[in-house]
Amino acid sequence: MPPIPTHDHWIPTPQGRLFARRWAPPQAEGGAHSPIVLLHESLGSVSVWRDFPARLTRATGREVIAYDRLGFGRSDPHPGALALSFVQDEAREGFAALRAQLGIGRFVALGHSVGGGMALGCAHAWPDDCEALVLESAQAFVEPLTLAGIRAAEAQFAAVGPDGSSPAMARLAAHHGDKAPWVLRAWVDTWLSKDFADWNLDALLPGLRCPLLVLHGEQDEYGSPAQPQRFMALAGGPATLARLPGCGHVPHRQHPQMVLDAVAGFLARPPRC
Repeated sequence: MPPIPTHDHWIPTPQGRLFARRWAPPQAEGGAHSPIVLLHESLGSVSVWRDFPARLTRATGREVIAYDRLGFGRSDPHPGALALSFVQDEAREGFAALRAQLGIGRFVALGHSVGGGMALGCAHAWPDDCEALVLESAQAFVEPLTLAGIRAAEAQFAAVGPDGSSPAMARLAAHHGDKAPWVLRAWVDTWLSKDFADWNLDALLPGLRCPLLVLHGEQDEYGSPAQPQRFMALAGGPATLARLPGCGHVPHRQHPQMVLDAVAGFLARPPRC
């Protein structure tokens, strides 16, 4: 099977450049489908998605676009600390710049973890252009399980090997370079902040108009079943919940075919309002 062609782009923004990559399906398969835009998690990047975008392109026949948020991956460093409104802000900042630079009209938004909240923000900001929304392991609010998972991960990053270095930090640096310490602190310090404790997406969900697919691993170490239940209870449009057995917080890596089948089936036959 021939490889999926990719095209790389640099997206200018007032705070710095963003790196983006497009996976293009064969023309016969792609047709006039709107693209799927991927929004990564708190430690994520284009490279952290690994081969999932290419497999998603094959499974759906759609172009897939992923980008590194400011401060992540190959994008420019972030100039400071994350604002407490960073999840909702992404739609009008990095995502808006991506749309303008690449000429994206209608789109499907797919977000993993905190990227799910950002994908919801994109659907809310452009209700006439968002064809469908897919949330994978997304958080709708801050809960004790999420914070416990973050504290456990922070301890793993602090653990050092015989040479005095952190294996976990080395793995993070493989994707973010010298921005890795900022990436880690942006995640840990923001979510564990007392000022972030009441954060939630409740105000955005009732205005959602497009079909919604919620994917939740039954063994998610960062989110209890209360997270997908909140999305399902408050979503203003048609919503479908897919509970994924044997999956933790990263189903697209742990059981990719399960996720690909769910997303492809949903986009081929989205529920109607």
